[in-house]
Amino acid sequence: MKYLAFDLGADSGRAMLGSLSSTGLELKEIHRFPNVPVSVRGTLHWDTLRLWHEIQQGLHKAVHAEPEIQSLGLDTWGCDFALLDAQDRMMHSPVHYRDGRTMDVMETAFQIVAPERIFALSGIQFIMVNTLFQLLAVQRDSPADLDHARTFLTMPDLFNFWLTGQKVNEFTNASTTQCLNPRTMNWSLDLLNSFGLPTGIFQEVVHPGFVVGTSQIPDCPALQVVTPACHDTGSAVAAVPAGNADCIWISSGTWSIMGVVVPEAILSSKALQHNFTNEGGIDYAYRFCKNIMGLWLLQECRRTWASEGSLYAYAELDELSRQEASAVALVDPDHGSFLAPGAMPQRIQKYCLATGQPVPDSKSEILRCINDSLALKYRWVLTRMEETLERVLDPIHIVGGGSRNAGLNQATADATHRLVVAGPAEATATGNVMVQAVARGEIDSFQEIGAVVRGSVSTREFEPVADPAVRAYWDEGFQRLQTLMANPPTLT
Repeated sequence: MKYLAFDLGADSGRAMLGSLSSTGLELKEIHRFPNVPVSVRGTLHWDTLRLWHEIQQGLHKAVHAEPEIQSLGLDTWGCDFALLDAQDRMMHSPVHYRDGRTMDVMETAFQIVAPERIFALSGIQFIMVNTLFQLLAVQRDSPADLDHARTFLTMPDLFNFWLTGQKVNEFTNASTTQCLNPRTMNWSLDLLNSFGLPTGIFQEVVHPGFVVGTSQIPDCPALQVVTPACHDTGSAVAAVPAGNADCIWISSGTWSIMGVVVPEAILSSKALQHNFTNEGGIDYAYRFCKNIMGLWLLQECRRTWASEGSLYAYAELDELSRQEASAVALVDPDHGSFLAPGAMPQRIQKYCLATGQPVPDSKSEILRCINDSLALKYRWVLTRMEETLERVLDPIHIVGGGSRNAGLNQATADATHRLVVAGPAEATATGNVMVQAVARGEIDSFQEIGAVVRGSVSTREFEPVADPAVRAYWDEGFQRLQTLMANPPTLT
């Protein structure tokens, strides 16, 4: 069978044609487009109508190239949403999670509901981009919007509605909102009521493999629209080619999400202490994980250098990073000063100066700083996750676009003293197609997806360097990172 996967990331989107045969899965890119936010009077928005246009373009190209497509599935990033009015019109273009409107909302929220109760009722880590805090920002700044809103849709839900005319909230993306109860897998009405947020705007929660309806796009044949794991990380994790239940995975892209698959949400005091999160997965499972700023730092450096006249391919940046034998300085990738777009090389330099470290000057020094800092942050998460789960997690599977970054992969192996297995790079589209194949009956169950992926993709292994001097370098770096995290600089 033929399947169409739309994968919209925070940096770009694409339409991928997938097909299964006796030799495994084949993927072909049909359409690719940038995902560039737009600033309007100081507020950062997604260019939602442009994305919708590109989805339609991708659909037209796909059905022209392959008339036998059986279904389509769409995944996006998490947290962001649209509000519809009584006529099902989008009230405002969705605001980008990197907009500054939630800067102080978390602290205000804790004055109303204790963080321990929020975590118990949502299972989600505390970061300012969460949908809950975005809704509270709307409640503070534009309360009339919530009064007039009749429908809440996350980004993939919005596009599925425009495709089919049917309104649902898909589980994996709904779970990122901090508004879903991890025990009931339904909306956390107690939590929403505690904040005075309207509960009637939320839709029925459906799970991966649900048939939303049929597409209704002019001049295109009607296709079955299936929910994959509509959160892109959920689709990526579905494609992790692991046969070992004790592995830990990293979905490496704009964000790095690091974790394990568990049958039930983990709501322990240690999970709360380490700010871990429980995001929905396929087959009613959870992804116990943590968000790390990820390749955003690299992407923004690349964007800055391109604006200055030096455009690099990502493979070239990888080569540049490996010109340095070691990092002259480290940063905490999750420091708040790195969240917003723009001038990332200068922000990294400013952080290093504020923390009394040598300031990386050349592009290669900045890139090595990013790689080593990310690898050491992965070690920090790995250490705390093993402590919380009380078991060793080995090896590390890296999937997504970041799995192509050989310098970061080797740094991760060396920093964590673990084998790293990298690939597939197209994990999100792979997982998207696989869930569609289960929904269509071509794969018998979700449990069989891993075996199909292992038989379809190639991976690359990175062994940690055995040299004691190399191990000592990373052990000392880990201590430095923990010191930086314990004493975050105040930057303006």
